[in-house]
Amino acid sequence: MGKDKEGKYHPRKGKPSGALRESVGLQPIDTSALEEHLEIAEKYTEGEEEPAPNIHVRHPNRNVDKREERQRTKETQRFNNPSNKSTNETFTVERVDTTAEELPAVLSKEEFAELANFQSDCCITLYTCTTTSTNADANRQKDFIGFKNKLQQLTTSLRDKNLEQTQIERLLKPGYDLLRNEQFWSNLSHGLAVFVADGYFKYMKLPVGPKEEMLINSTFLLAPLIPVITSKDYFYVLVLSKKQAKLYRADAFGMQYIAVPGMPRGVDDVVHFEQKDDQDLVRTDTSGAGAGANYHGLGTGRPDHKTDLAMYFDEVDETVWKEVLNRENVPLLLAGVEYLIPIYKQVAKYKPIWDDAITGSHEHEDTQALYQQARAKMEPYFQERVAKALNTYGNQSATELTSSIPDDVIPAAHYGRISQLFAVQGEHIWGSFDEMNNALTIHKDQEEGDECLIDKTVIKTLLTGGEVFMLPADKVPGGSKLAAIMRY
Repeated sequence: MGKDKEGKYHPRKGKPSGALRESVGLQPIDTSALEEHLEIAEKYTEGEEEPAPNIHVRHPNRNVDKREERQRTKETQRFNNPSNKSTNETFTVERVDTTAEELPAVLSKEEFAELANFQSDCCITLYTCTTTSTNADANRQKDFIGFKNKLQQLTTSLRDKNLEQTQIERLLKPGYDLLRNEQFWSNLSHGLAVFVADGYFKYMKLPVGPKEEMLINSTFLLAPLIPVITSKDYFYVLVLSKKQAKLYRADAFGMQYIAVPGMPRGVDDVVHFEQKDDQDLVRTDTSGAGAGANYHGLGTGRPDHKTDLAMYFDEVDETVWKEVLNRENVPLLLAGVEYLIPIYKQVAKYKPIWDDAITGSHEHEDTQALYQQARAKMEPYFQERVAKALNTYGNQSATELTSSIPDDVIPAAHYGRISQLFAVQGEHIWGSFDEMNNALTIHKDQEEGDECLIDKTVIKTLLTGGEVFMLPADKVPGGSKLAAIMRY
């Protein structure tokens, strides 16, 4: 360094001397490596236009528009620029919005297993009643307000669990989207089950009103679904009158009309009388007046009223058998004026006809009102399976193949030992079960990290092929919340 005229020091121009390089730690440059790199470059480059044959090049079909690539480069540079980051900032990929998805009324084994095995730090289960499927504005408004209140309650509960507001909004956004879906509120049934987790929002319309319940846990609460998804029993209702016959398919929760092709439109659609000289011509015409008439024969006189009805009902039975009942072996419940019932039974080829019948005129009756009467008549049918299971439990109650002690039943379900399980509707047993160590913990009240052990026992039983019966408290053997028949 040297001084200028003002006495200030400036660095000397030019290369530093060897002594200076050594004093600041600089080493002489070795150019041999550079020469080696130049030799490699010459080896793999034959000219300015063409690369060497052994060099990988972009495919000729590659998009040569560089704008997207340049944009990505700029974004990468901006992202990696320390001046664009705060010291505590974390960059994450933007999450795609979750949409509400409806589950089918009848869950497949795979769909149930997905719900049963789903686990997350925050799993929300909501069961709520709705006001049937009527289109009345008052009912829709009531359901709308009720669901909105449930979402607000969930917001409060999630805050109490120290979830951040952004996460709460992300979890519940699909629910608030449903509030703006007019079609959704115009097409509800008696209840609604909702299952929510991060990136997951599914709901199921229930044919029966559930017990109102809301639970935030690490898994979904499924026991309230069991009566719906395990009830496979159904039957048919045939409404008879001289003017028409109507067929319905019914189960434990409702009834639907079935349009049967070719169904006769009353006695007059089947039996006609035309005077030809001194003879009565008896004709059946299942396709209505006109072409396609079938002549059953000539009679010596006009058939009596009972014979007319028998001919008509025979045609009804034949049509229903051909179109629907030939594939079935479930009860057929008859509904009609009392004297019509035995006439139909006499000509019917379909034999599983329910002994009891709904008597009276029902051809113009409201479907829901008719179903209520039908469901009452068929109650013994729906109780057959559970009655048989309870009888088996009673017969084996003195053996080791039955238990009404939760400490025995809960582990048995996890190890696939339960054949038939009886559980109290709407009840909980809080605690945990360590399957690896066969360690059961039960708490009187719910504690942090607890699961509903009734729910887990129900799920495990179903997933291992057992039957589950959700019963009122006074119907479960031993006065317990859980009882079971074991496989071994």
